[in-house]
Amino acid sequence: MTPSTGPGGPPCGPPDGPPGSAAGSAAWELLLPAASAPARARGRALQGALRDAVRSGRLAVGTRLPSSRNLAADLGVSRGLVTEAYEQLTAEGYLRSGQGAGTWVGDAVRAARPRARDLAPRSSGDLADFVPGTPDLSLFPRSAWAAAQRSVLAGLPHESLGYPDPRGLPGLRTALAELLARRRGVVADPERIMVVSGVAQATSLLASVLHARGTRTAGVEDPGSPQHHALYAAAGLGTVPLPLDDEGLATGPLYGSGVRLVVTTPAHQFPTGIAYSARRRAELLDWARSVDGLVLEDDYDGDFRYDRAPVGALQGLDPERVAYTGSVSKSLAPGLRLGWLLVPDWLADAVVERKRTTDLGHPTLDQALFARFVERGDYDRQLRVCQRAYRERRDALVAALAEHIPGSRVTGIAAGLHAIATLPKRYGPEDGFLARVTKAGVAVRPLTAYAHGGAGGGPAGDGPVAGQEVRLVLGYAHLTPARIRAGVARMARAV
Repeated sequence: MTPSTGPGGPPCGPPDGPPGSAAGSAAWELLLPAASAPARARGRALQGALRDAVRSGRLAVGTRLPSSRNLAADLGVSRGLVTEAYEQLTAEGYLRSGQGAGTWVGDAVRAARPRARDLAPRSSGDLADFVPGTPDLSLFPRSAWAAAQRSVLAGLPHESLGYPDPRGLPGLRTALAELLARRRGVVADPERIMVVSGVAQATSLLASVLHARGTRTAGVEDPGSPQHHALYAAAGLGTVPLPLDDEGLATGPLYGSGVRLVVTTPAHQFPTGIAYSARRRAELLDWARSVDGLVLEDDYDGDFRYDRAPVGALQGLDPERVAYTGSVSKSLAPGLRLGWLLVPDWLADAVVERKRTTDLGHPTLDQALFARFVERGDYDRQLRVCQRAYRERRDALVAALAEHIPGSRVTGIAAGLHAIATLPKRYGPEDGFLARVTKAGVAVRPLTAYAHGGAGGGPAGDGPVAGQEVRLVLGYAHLTPARIRAGVARMARAV
């Protein structure tokens, strides 16, 4: 239906006419589904179908529509229904009409085909993907989760569907307090626990509150999480890279940095895999007390220790100098966007208020469901399932490296979802190694990719230099043992 334009007048399209005419036939085909809608909804359905046809370009600008009488006859609906639809869309600007000139598609709408892109991070598609940070999503306990959901929906009071306490449902905060005290040694007062959308929101909330109180910089571990810069920048804070040594965050540079907020992963440092020593944990708290500072403890995988019981959280040693955060992203699924933040008493009211003004609280149904999941012991069972699977996969990785890349070393504690592998010097230099394994379809990340300060490739700042050993951060939790073995073998063949 491409209209022509007459001199000095409206576009000249096909006249309205019988169902076989171009305009009548096209309109009938586009609008027929709307005509079969229930009687009460038929008018809205007809208007919606016309809008969609104009927006999508299926009814082009300048197209002359059938008369209300003819279109009503084509569709088998009342003429009044069509007249009302024409009048409504003319008022909105989709159509235009003139006395005795008929009804036309207006030119106010710029047709654009709706498109929804998916910006979620996805696997690289490589034959072997060792990029860290992803749990095995096939381990998600669908049956137990569905049972908890049915139970919660059946028993949730109507009033619970209103706006929640911005800290979270009391039932979930109580369940989390018991869980974190029992499993992680946290001093967990339900009044100071806040349910958040993962560690990212916990970090942003705390950073924005501290920025309002005058904080302008945050110390971050180097190497460390690449997300820190963007998260703190969004809250107005700069980041100061702080080097590590074999015991954890080096205290000399920490004192010299001038920061009063530092972000740490003491149970299992990301990415080096070390655990902070008892001495370093005490020194870190001494620093916080001496400068009136705060430590943000990111306990991202503290439940997963394979060689011994996990070391308790740093927060348990001084709850007034340590804010503690964690989530279900590694134990259940990151897509749930569910985590927790414990803050010192002197920050609690301000952080709660910031949470309230940010999103008015976490979704009630999700909170009630997770509370039931924790209370029934389902979450403890899930942690045991993941721990068994991830221990087996780490063992498979260590064995495969020993078999296919003799002389390689796996460092860091036996914990978490990734390991550090140091390859013999003959596999270097790093750039050449990465190019060869990438060409072979193996995705890996070097330890140097997580350096914030430019040269810090790991503890003691031993950055990349010519002839140095290649050090890789290998994620294994999302891979089966068979895929781990095949991926390491492919990597070895490539170099």
